[in-house]
Amino acid sequence: MTLKKHARPEIPRKAVYRLSIYLRCLLRLKENGLPTISSEALARAAGVKSTQLRKDLAYFGTFGTRGLGYDVEQLAGMISDVLGTSRLQPVVLVGVGNLGAALLAYQGFGPEGFEVVAAFDAEPPKARTRTSFPRILPMAEMPRIIRDRGVRMAILTVPVTAAQEVANQLVEAGIVGVLNFAPIVLQVPEEVTVNNVNLAIELENLSYFIQG
Repeated sequence: MTLKKHARPEIPRKAVYRLSIYLRCLLRLKENGLPTISSEALARAAGVKSTQLRKDLAYFGTFGTRGLGYDVEQLAGMISDVLGTSRLQPVVLVGVGNLGAALLAYQGFGPEGFEVVAAFDAEPPKARTRTSFPRILPMAEMPRIIRDRGVRMAILTVPVTAAQEVANQLVEAGIVGVLNFAPIVLQVPEEVTVNNVNLAIELENLSYFIQG
């Protein structure tokens, strides 16, 4: 299988999201010992049409061999490279309340290529009663840690009243990607990407589909 690199075009967010789904499917196939897979079979496993899968992959290059399909291990490695998860990527978490503490206890970040290297809270001693995470630090330490560890991503789990101010601090410290759990639209520079996680909206969406 070959990959011909092109200059990166403007990629739809949904296409990048689907890459993560394809990667998880490929990793399961790899664990099950399957060396190759057709675009049709991979698309079925990911819950998309094969034409959509091929279009998504085409944003990043030319994959696969006609008649043979995709080499599972190679395609998984290439998608990991595209997503920037082929090596452990440092992340900081800000706001160690109930949600932040639950995320710190989550064991799945490492296998997916992410390491929470530090957590910050306005009241570190109080936050430490919620979790055994070893590095809950005061907010004043945040710029130094971000700089010293080369962190570019942050998880934001602070109250809505503090979210914009903390986001401003993160951006000033060098963060360019924020996973935001606060129910607010953050105002950030164009070069900063914010992914919002709003559980109430997701539940409302489910509520619509389960109506009789």
